[in-house]
Amino acid sequence: MTRAHPESANDEGFDRRDFLKVAGGLVGVLAAGRPGRARAVDRRRVLRVAHLTDIHVQPERRAPEGMTACLHHVQSLAEKPDLILTGGDHVMDGARQTHDRTKLQWDVYNRVLKGENSIPLHSCIGNHDIWGWEKEKSLATGDEPDYGKKWALQYLGLERRYYSFDRAGWHFIALDGVQPAGPNREGSPSASLDEEQLDRFRRELADTPRTTPILIWSHVPIVSALPITNPRDKLGNIIIEEGHVHADAGMIVNLLSRHPNVKACLSGHLHQVEHIQIRGVNFHCNGAVCGAWWKGKNRGFAEGYALVDLFDDGSYECTYTPYGWVAARG
Repeated sequence: MTRAHPESANDEGFDRRDFLKVAGGLVGVLAAGRPGRARAVDRRRVLRVAHLTDIHVQPERRAPEGMTACLHHVQSLAEKPDLILTGGDHVMDGARQTHDRTKLQWDVYNRVLKGENSIPLHSCIGNHDIWGWEKEKSLATGDEPDYGKKWALQYLGLERRYYSFDRAGWHFIALDGVQPAGPNREGSPSASLDEEQLDRFRRELADTPRTTPILIWSHVPIVSALPITNPRDKLGNIIIEEGHVHADAGMIVNLLSRHPNVKACLSGHLHQVEHIQIRGVNFHCNGAVCGAWWKGKNRGFAEGYALVDLFDDGSYECTYTPYGWVAARG
């Protein structure tokens, strides 16, 4: 039986109260990313997840060694994760690189992953995983069989660019929020959910039992306050580049707020750490495995990954974890 979807009837943007909640989240960081800890006395952890995002692996700058060090750190924890979620941008860049250069990067990624990881892994696609979108620089025509997201899907072992699965009583949803830019901005991606994906997302949220907690992960943050810390232009205006956050954030927040079993949304892309809550929905932007693209910390945030502990009562804890990498000099 197909269910009605009343949530799609009023998907307007944020109001003033939403903004105040975002600002409050920046200041308080909501108990260091551990919502519900005080009330969860008798809960039992059912799953530990490691969220590794923005690896940006390449042959240079000791990136393979850094990726290896991160995977070793994850697997050497006293309480080893049961699952790894990778959050996109697995390779340094595919959008503006030639076919040969992109293949070299993916070969490095696969070699390190196969040789150094033993934990089950699920991935989502990042904008740097997509080959050839900047045609002039990549020398792509757009007619190649592995153009665009096809190659990333193959290397990541994915049948679909968005998908879901269940484990330990939790429902996981991977989203693909990276979309082609308009005709006047070739190569610079935008961030949103296409209509096909959005329709399926709405139906999946409606069809998931309200007693089943949901964790969502994507590459680009659905919402983020981090871009307001970007440098300003000459007139003092904040510069927020297209693709840094979802253009359809207001609509998605309104949708998610109608499903209280959506417990957390994980993302990366900005190489910084943030936790905000809007209308009961928690958004975690986690820092990058590569830090500042293997050149050290990015705006003060060290190279690392997040540990996400999921509990049987639907609560969770998300802790950002540096793995002690020292970047190459020069």
